[in-house]
Amino acid sequence: MGTQAAPPRGVTALRSWLLPLCLAGALTAGCGGVSGTDAGAGHGTAPPSPRTTSPEELCARIVAHWSRAVLDGDTYGDYQSMGLSNGQYEILRRVVATARTVKRREGATAAAESIDRGARAGCADRYRRGGPGKGPWQ
Repeated sequence: MGTQAAPPRGVTALRSWLLPLCLAGALTAGCGGVSGTDAGAGHGTAPPSPRTTSPEELCARIVAHWSRAVLDGDTYGDYQSMGLSNGQYEILRRVVATARTVKRREGATAAAESIDRGARAGCADRYRRGGPGKGPWQ
């Protein structure tokens, strides 16, 4: 076992205050911006509003994701374990049936495009009139 040389004096002093300084900077970094009194006066810049995902877009993303998994045989098809509602699962079944036909005729790339189109169209139709029914399974 060898001996290690002690770090130079300045390094030890730097270590003792660098970590608290970095933590303080990280904690206060999000505190800048517009104060409550300046918000309406046009002073400073307000952070952008967070983007929300519409129910249609969320439905299309999850249906497309699981449709690809089902088409590739990576799942056994339990809609509850996928986090899908019964209505979303019905969309998935239609999308996958179409994608299987497209895959046989035109290949995997065309099937993936078919999944995206079908998921968007099915979910847009599902939410066109304000969303699914009142039951949690719908």
